[in-house]
Amino acid sequence: MKRSIILFLILAICIGLTIWITSMEKIGFMEPFTYGEILKETQRHIYMVLLAEVTVILVGVPLGILVTRRGFKALATPIIGGANAGQSIPSMAIVAIMVPLVGLGFWPAIIALFIWGLLPILRNSYAAINNINPAIVEAARGMGMTKVQIARKIELPLALPVIVTGIRVSTVVVVGTATLAALIAAGGLGRIIMAGVFSGQPLITLQGAAPTAAMAVALGFLLECIESWITPRGLKIKAEIA
Repeated sequence: MKRSIILFLILAICIGLTIWITSMEKIGFMEPFTYGEILKETQRHIYMVLLAEVTVILVGVPLGILVTRRGFKALATPIIGGANAGQSIPSMAIVAIMVPLVGLGFWPAIIALFIWGLLPILRNSYAAINNINPAIVEAARGMGMTKVQIARKIELPLALPVIVTGIRVSTVVVVGTATLAALIAAGGLGRIIMAGVFSGQPLITLQGAAPTAAMAVALGFLLECIESWITPRGLKIKAEIA
């Protein structure tokens, strides 16, 4: 309960700062961005984050589960290691690398966000399935369940909370990294942040940073609620006892 209050307080502060700065007539030699411009860049930022995250989920979750299967386990180390290497590259460097490889604009930014958002989802999907008690799976086999039934009725329900945790971490990372997309002409709230940085006006920078922070907090909280909702009651009781 206290944590929820703190999160809503952070949201209120971020929104309040955005409204306060936007209502100013002049900031130094600049005029603040209008509500319309902020809304437009926020929508573009959300679109980039959602598109990148949906792509990462569609690739990362099946791939993470696949490398837990017999015959594919040998691929786990190189695949997860490759994703880890991708995230170890600084986010600004990844965005810069996209320019000579793919060019400027929206899609190079999505590729960069995909690379940076993949590891948490891939790693959590792999760990969630791999750490399920083998005795549970053996009991399901003894009851005559097929591999598909075990995966659908046993493994996925148990693994889903951990997978959603990976999605939450990935989403928050991508929201922050997406601000750098403005450097390659992809737009988003990073455009406002960069305008403030390049003009030496901290309040303009804050005008873009505050809604970005609010977005990260809101999406993180939403996914945390989903994670709690889909966690089986037995696992919650076990966690409370522990």
